[in-house]
Amino acid sequence: MSKNIEKRVPTELGTEKVGRLLMQYAIPAIIAQTAASLYNMIDSVFIGHIPDVGAEAISGLATTFPFMNLSAAFGAMVGVGGATQLSVRLGQRDYDSAKNILGNLVTLNLIVGTLFAVISLLFLDEILFFFGASETTLPFARYFMVVILLGNPITHLYFGINAALRASGHPKQAMYATIITVVMNIILAPLFIYILGWGIRGAALATMLSQSITLAWQTKLLSNPDELLHLQKGIYKLKKDIVKGILAIGMSPFFINAAACVVVIIINKGLRSYGENGDMSIAAYGIANRMQFIFVMVVLGLTQGMQPIVGYNYGARRHDRVKKALTLTIFWGTAITTLGFAICEFMPETVAHAFTTEPVLIEHAAWAMRVMSIFMPLIGFQLVTTNFFQSIGKVNRSIFLSLTRQVLLLIPMLLILPLFIGEKGVWYSMPISDIIAATLTVIMLVIQFKEWKKESTEYRP
Repeated sequence: MSKNIEKRVPTELGTEKVGRLLMQYAIPAIIAQTAASLYNMIDSVFIGHIPDVGAEAISGLATTFPFMNLSAAFGAMVGVGGATQLSVRLGQRDYDSAKNILGNLVTLNLIVGTLFAVISLLFLDEILFFFGASETTLPFARYFMVVILLGNPITHLYFGINAALRASGHPKQAMYATIITVVMNIILAPLFIYILGWGIRGAALATMLSQSITLAWQTKLLSNPDELLHLQKGIYKLKKDIVKGILAIGMSPFFINAAACVVVIIINKGLRSYGENGDMSIAAYGIANRMQFIFVMVVLGLTQGMQPIVGYNYGARRHDRVKKALTLTIFWGTAITTLGFAICEFMPETVAHAFTTEPVLIEHAAWAMRVMSIFMPLIGFQLVTTNFFQSIGKVNRSIFLSLTRQVLLLIPMLLILPLFIGEKGVWYSMPISDIIAATLTVIMLVIQFKEWKKESTEYRP
């Protein structure tokens, strides 16, 4: 291997101190994810303050969350699966495979993003009604989703390339890409919504235009021929083994987001069926969910910083460094969600007021935040551990933990508890699922550590 290429291979992942590496890789990812969570909140905040229709518009936007989760599920299946494969191949010094993984990641994102958009647009109204929209909120949801879906291939490619940048040793560039998108959206959204009078359509258009411009910059970054991994001829043709590997690892994040989609649908339907004012309850959930989403995204940024460290060292059979990275990430992930718990429990009215000036909606949203966040500190631990299993290729365990809270626990509770205690049953289902899921996660992690201990004993010279 030439000296030029050697310099560009992120070998520090196997030699630098783990704590310093985690800071180096996680801080840019955390900043990027914080920006991304604010990016998602921007639409809600601006839309919630549209004169005369803000509350209805927020409720309509909340019914699009399942759509966004489902789109993210397919995007994560390709992006996370490809990024994990890249990290492992770099750890194994299999650079030819890494180049083809990058090309296949681009092709798959374009195919999946286009298919999802076409199918969704064909049945848009029916899907939105199924997701919980009412006759009042459907127009707002439809205006928003038409624009978002038309740009869906761009969105998938934007997130996929960002994942590739992080995995190939460019966490700062991935961070800059997200920040650029957020800043542009903050500038364009109020211009399109209020000044040009485009309303909720303007919010969606600001999102897509911001992503499109940033994608052009990302493409330029990855077109540098001096980089070991760059966009070049001959890497875009889909290869069966690579696609199979990407999808196998990507099934875990896919199920996480797909399950989240199903959960939001059931929550919306439950709030509409059991609540005195269905649209108001759904809007309150939309605000509370957005607030929790900020801290979840920060933890996911932390796990994105952990992923290349864990993937590289697992590929190099450095289990001591893998454990160190996991332990540090769990500590900081728990600290982040504990901060979220404190904000949601002690100042929810202040948070809700940022989204709306409607007194009744503020009261509903504040109560929702308090209930949903009771066991929020445990969410950080569970997210980190789930992504850890994904990073070391333990796909079945990652999928099991991904589905535990959402499918095995939360969905049954959402269907059963409201039969006995009405709308409150919908709200209480969420924290109950958190505590049980965290307990199961501890058990799975203990099993993994015992397996490693056994391996080290068996192969000790």
